[in-house]
Amino acid sequence: MIAPTALFALDTLLTEEEREIRSTVRRVCDREIRPHVAGWFEAGELPARELARTLGSVGVLGMHLDGYGCAGLGAVSYGLACLELEAADSGLRSLVSVQGSLAMYAIWKYGSEEQKQEWLPAMAAGERIGCFGLTEPDFGSDPGGMRTTAKREGGDWVLNGTKLWITNGSVSDVAVVWARTDEGVRGFLVPAGTPGFTVNDVKHKISLRASVTSELVLDGVRLPAEAILPGARGLSGPLGCLNEARFGIVFGAMGAALDCLETAIAYAADREVFAKPLSSYQLTQEKLADMALELGKGLLLAVHLGRLKEAGTLTPEQVSAGKLNNVREALEIARKCRTLLGASGITLEYPVIRHSVNLESVLTYEGTSEIHSLVIGKALTGIAAFK
Repeated sequence: MIAPTALFALDTLLTEEEREIRSTVRRVCDREIRPHVAGWFEAGELPARELARTLGSVGVLGMHLDGYGCAGLGAVSYGLACLELEAADSGLRSLVSVQGSLAMYAIWKYGSEEQKQEWLPAMAAGERIGCFGLTEPDFGSDPGGMRTTAKREGGDWVLNGTKLWITNGSVSDVAVVWARTDEGVRGFLVPAGTPGFTVNDVKHKISLRASVTSELVLDGVRLPAEAILPGARGLSGPLGCLNEARFGIVFGAMGAALDCLETAIAYAADREVFAKPLSSYQLTQEKLADMALELGKGLLLAVHLGRLKEAGTLTPEQVSAGKLNNVREALEIARKCRTLLGASGITLEYPVIRHSVNLESVLTYEGTSEIHSLVIGKALTGIAAFK
């Protein structure tokens, strides 16, 4: 027997440092996450602050950023960390992705030096948590329609509006909030506890249960002039952050798929049907072979996009291609693995159904499949079909 990734000799494409980073994150997940995550999922909770400190201690938070306590590692290293995190649970990768690729990246890319010094070192260490307020109740795929506003009053800004489906919301020390101003869309840093700023958790989720999802309500929130992110003007600011997060998903979704496939292979070897192992049947082997092929192709695509990112040539439509393909194939792998586990596949004794329902959310957030299809379609035809 060989590992599914061995079919494509994936490790030969990685440096020794990249393999070691992958192993380090895997060890942390094996020790701190896997023994507990099914219980967190069932209870609909996540010890986010404790996990943030643990992940900060091994340099995962903002690991692809330079300076301010960040590790400054390459895109493939970051992607492999996302793979291992999502192999444990999509909610864990979401915590890290929102912290590092949305909240921290927004401050690192668009913030003032004072903002960077104030927030980034503590966020890299996991001592402070951030969230990213872009999506609204009525505006997800069309962020340009946002209704949250920021108006000048003297030397201050006053924010009003609502953001929804915000990962890390209620455990965050700072929210990066995007609002419409007279000079276009601008980003603001809103510290937790600011008067008029309230956070409500979203309950009754079936997917991403081991993740904090919140609503942000801004009712006359008054911020000083220095709360604005000076380097971000227009939608290119938040969309640039989203591209960072989407890149991590390209790897992360393959982590969930790999965990499902490894689970199914092990189960099929132990499960006897008609007096012989389930894995000895041709139909079972065909399913396993098909899934291994799609997994391997997705991993090769992820590493290739990572190398393009490291070279500075990665385009948004290439990220869309990676996100669309890898999440779609990961979800199909999870569903097919569930069939191999039979009735056991619907229980939390095995991770497959948890990955499957989590991937339903991953399919939708950071751009739906439909939106990414249209991004690719525009690249191919030169015609924007969004409206």
